[in-house]
Amino acid sequence: MAERSRGSRRRLLLLLLLLAGSAASPAEEGGGRREAGGGEHGEEAARHHDSSYGTFASEFYDLRYLSEEGYPFPTAPPVDPFAKIRVDDCGKTKGCFRYGKPGCNAETCDYFLSYRRIGADVEFELSADTDGWVAVGFSSDKKMGGDDVMACVHDDNGRVRIQHFYNVGQWAKEIQRNPARDEEGVFENNRVTCRFKRPVYVPREETIVDLHLSWYYLFAWGPAIQGSITRHDIDSPPVSERVVSIYKYEDIFMPSAAYQTFSSPFCLLLIVALTFYLLMGTP
Repeated sequence: MAERSRGSRRRLLLLLLLLAGSAASPAEEGGGRREAGGGEHGEEAARHHDSSYGTFASEFYDLRYLSEEGYPFPTAPPVDPFAKIRVDDCGKTKGCFRYGKPGCNAETCDYFLSYRRIGADVEFELSADTDGWVAVGFSSDKKMGGDDVMACVHDDNGRVRIQHFYNVGQWAKEIQRNPARDEEGVFENNRVTCRFKRPVYVPREETIVDLHLSWYYLFAWGPAIQGSITRHDIDSPPVSERVVSIYKYEDIFMPSAAYQTFSSPFCLLLIVALTFYLLMGTP
């Protein structure tokens, strides 16, 4: 109804504008005759008419292009600066790693990573429950040291920047040559989330690996101080059980420490032994 009312008002104003334009002809003709007679009243009437017409046109423009709230319309819808990570595609069109509570997703896992090939690039999505940084390392073994690392770092200005590091022993050294592109990131709900691409093939260099080869993936996250990463949150960050190929998509879940207490074979065996002892009793 409101839209129909605004449309009717515009048509009425347009009609009035046309009538005002047509009324200008007699006034101009009369003014011409008075000017021929040398009168000053014709000039004043013409000036008054021009002023009235300009005011009307200005009001018509304001009403036509301003909404009732006084804002220009039509207004563009708000644009989401970061498209949420889709977990429904995990294991189908992209590979995923989830670390945390069973059944968690990209917004609830302690750590989440996905990867997929797009042409000559690999797109990575990372998210972690932290206000500092989240990273993935590409390693030839399961140990930290000599690893190519991509990190998403939340700085003091609220931005999330994609940085490139190389692990020298237990220390991450920032590398100026950054293979990341199409970078985007966001810090929301105490989570750092980012998305970026990097080429599958790169010129041979110690600090940058070729992703067409298979690597162990190191998963880490932790706090940052003034936009600089510090030690990761847990002493033994999770690592992929086997090397990861970007040509194979899997959805792999890794329970966090709070959910793996009774998952080891030793703990299970101990539970069985205690249960048997309680059921059978002592001799």
